[in-house]
Amino acid sequence: MAQALVIGAGPAGLMAAEVLARAGAKVTLAEAKPTAARKFLMAGKSGLNITKDEPLELFLNAYAPEWVRPYVADFGPDAVSDFARGLGVDLFTGSTGRVFPVEMKASPMLRAWLARLAGLGVVLQTRWRWVGLEADGVRFETPDGAQTLRPDATILALGGASWPRLGSDAAWVEMMAAKGVEIAPFRPANMGFVVDWSKHMTAHLGQPIKGAALYVPGQVSRGEFVISAKGIEGGGVYALSAPVRDGAALMLDLAPDLDVEAVAHRLGRTSNKDSLQNRLRKALRLDAVKLALANEWGRPLPNDPLALARKLKALPVRHAGPRPLAEAISSAGGITAAALTDGLELKALPGVFAAGEMLDWEAPTGGYLLTGCLATGRAAGRAAAARLFPEQMTD
Repeated sequence: MAQALVIGAGPAGLMAAEVLARAGAKVTLAEAKPTAARKFLMAGKSGLNITKDEPLELFLNAYAPEWVRPYVADFGPDAVSDFARGLGVDLFTGSTGRVFPVEMKASPMLRAWLARLAGLGVVLQTRWRWVGLEADGVRFETPDGAQTLRPDATILALGGASWPRLGSDAAWVEMMAAKGVEIAPFRPANMGFVVDWSKHMTAHLGQPIKGAALYVPGQVSRGEFVISAKGIEGGGVYALSAPVRDGAALMLDLAPDLDVEAVAHRLGRTSNKDSLQNRLRKALRLDAVKLALANEWGRPLPNDPLALARKLKALPVRHAGPRPLAEAISSAGGITAAALTDGLELKALPGVFAAGEMLDWEAPTGGYLLTGCLATGRAAGRAAAARLFPEQMTD
């Protein structure tokens, strides 16, 4: 029986292991942590967003660079939803198109998946830390001492460089670079930004901002975000984090449902006897935290209604750059397309494939990240299976 090794038991590794096992390989799944899929479980604590129900073309536009899109097209939102249902997970689609388990948890899906893999003969080895890939085999440090495996095909699914305490510590980068694998530097993705707040903002820290819009040239985010002692974070920020990280100016619109003229008209109807704060409150129903942001990023606020309207719809979000990579939800960078074949096999290491966040791609939160990991795990698994069982992989 052909021997296959998958290193890393996150979603990409689990998917690759299943594809290989179904093809007939004897699969060992090696995980450095005591349990599988820790980042997956952590992400699911706030409600596991499996994928997003939207037209495939629009869905694919969320992925960059473009080279990763064909893998997602082969295993997109519908396929991911069907896969989850196949594990006994009931799903529902929220008002934004995001798809969630009815239970809103990751653990039931993971338990069902691990049970199915065990039924397929996949052997999960935990606390196995990969330490070397040499001519004599793949070496691990384990609770039982050093172990060396000699698989017929190996899939690496070790994650990127975010949330290192959960296993994605990028310790593999040095080993892969030494083997001649081209790796783009890791950068934070889906992260917050540092803001050095004025003292008057202290009373508002921890508050959510709803009903506003963040935007960069050509892209708008209406998602909620939070102001914290560290800065700004949350889904509304994450949706724009890539262009802002790369230098785009971030702006805040406190009245996104009104154009400039409508805002100016409402402001012009207020009494000049009122304080500016009261005029804003009466005309636009701005709450205390939005009023604080208007002062934080808009001072000095003009009295003229038109000038004030323009400022309220284009407040410059002054920040000091992204939060550290270790705090980011995901990472950009990793093994480049140039280092891979179309089957995600490493050109420098025939018989070794890579998947998931090890690869140089990024996408926003909202179901795109998990779908991308599952899709590339499946693609790597299919390519490895085709190498092991060429007569079976004809479709």
